Amino acid sequence: MALAPSESLEWSLPVPSVQELAIQKLDKVPLRYVRDDLDQTTPSNPSLRVPLIDMNRLVNPEFHEKELQKLHFACQEWGVFQIINHGVSDESLSKMRQQVQEFFDLPLQEKKRWAQKPGSLEGYGQAFVTSEEQKLEWNDMIFLKTLPLQDRSLNFWPKNPQEFRKTLESYSEDMRNVAVSIVRFITMGLGLEAQKFCDTFKEGTYEIRMNCYPPCPEPERVIGLNPHADISGITLLLECGDTPGLQVLKDEHWVNVEPVNGAIVVNLGNIMEIISNGNYEAPDHRAVVNNSKQRMSIVTFCYPNPSVDIGPAEKLIKSGSPPVYKTLTNAEYFHSFFNRKLEVSFIDSLKI
Repeated sequence: MALAPSESLEWSLPVPSVQELAIQKLDKVPLRYVRDDLDQTTPSNPSLRVPLIDMNRLVNPEFHEKELQKLHFACQEWGVFQIINHGVSDESLSKMRQQVQEFFDLPLQEKKRWAQKPGSLEGYGQAFVTSEEQKLEWNDMIFLKTLPLQDRSLNFWPKNPQEFRKTLESYSEDMRNVAVSIVRFITMGLGLEAQKFCDTFKEGTYEIRMNCYPPCPEPERVIGLNPHADISGITLLLECGDTPGLQVLKDEHWVNVEPVNGAIVVNLGNIMEIISNGNYEAPDHRAVVNNSKQRMSIVTFCYPNPSVDIGPAEKLIKSGSPPVYKTLTNAEYFHSFFNRKLEVSFIDSLKI
């Protein structure tokens, strides 16, 4: 029996496991994954490199001003950058990577114990599949709300691997600390009162999506993750290996975000674009796949306190620039996102 289409983006229809397809060693990908409609050309300018920000220099009085200028440039010109010396130990990052690897290595039936259920995006499966005709992405994922504690739905949190829950709890706290720290400097670069924004992210909400992109027999005909901008304040991405796959749109060219050992990728979300009144932009990005290596990534979506309205910072408007975006409550913002048509640009719908 055919499943009814999902009426909103707040839950997703069940789809086949891409890992299971990859195990079959197919010569061609199933038609539902073929994306000849997408621009799959090689990045046009391989010399372009996403900016690298050293957090140690940001907190060192001797180098602070220069590194802050570099960060401001990265936010204005790219909307994405990588950070090193972020304060999270290599051991903590390795533990989280290991747990994600072990989870995706489990047999399918074991992973399905934590599968998504109607009415929720949380759990193991895929996101934003709203009809049985929709083209699919070449990935499997598990998505979990991690902070604050009362947002957790532990029935979706795997008990296998044994250390998964404990490791994810600890990793979530680490990512919150990184988010609060980098938001301080991002807002400082805009000339805003940094502490106010740090506080809203300290009390914010954090969601983690763990992705598995298996090898694909026809990588040029599929997409790992559709081009999109994030709706978060900021997003933190940890690669689980040295296989590239994340690409960001820069001056109409797709640029590879090359994995840097120990670094975390930071990209600005729509909320930060709105706060900056368009001075900073949330970049479009996507994931591509290859025919020989599996890639995994751990993505943390960082949002401000839900009690805080989402709109341009008052100081930026008072300085003479008219507001580019509407000011919405948190509930209005998410209602607009989850009840839009997939083909409609979310950020454009929020412009005045």
